[in-house]
Amino acid sequence: VQLQASGGGVVQAGGSLRLSCASSGIIFSIFSRGWYRQVPGKQRELVATISSRGTNYADSVKGRFTISTDNAKNTLYLQMNSLKPEDTAVYYCNLITRLGAAPYWGQGTLVTVSS
Repeated sequence: VQLQASGGGVVQAGGSLRLSCASSGIIFSIFSRGWYRQVPGKQRELVATISSRGTNYADSVKGRFTISTDNAKNTLYLQMNSLKPEDTAVYYCNLITRLGAAPYWGQGTLVTVSS
């Protein structure tokens, strides 16, 4: 399984970006998919996840970010609105095929929000 994240860039505070994560390879099942982010010197943190049970968001992005999937395109999205400088990070997508399995990770895409 390979994950390819894209859509990062530089945006002014208050602006929007949409991240995409295309998956390829043989995938028999999907337990969950998610977006995480990391800034230098800090641990990677959860942004949002999506599964058959619904969606889950970090408190810091609730009401501003929306996670979604297009199963026909095997693609995961993260719509980010009302961006803040503190959203600046490298964003990673992941995919978990079953409960307890190690996640597959994309290569990351950099989001920079200027004030």
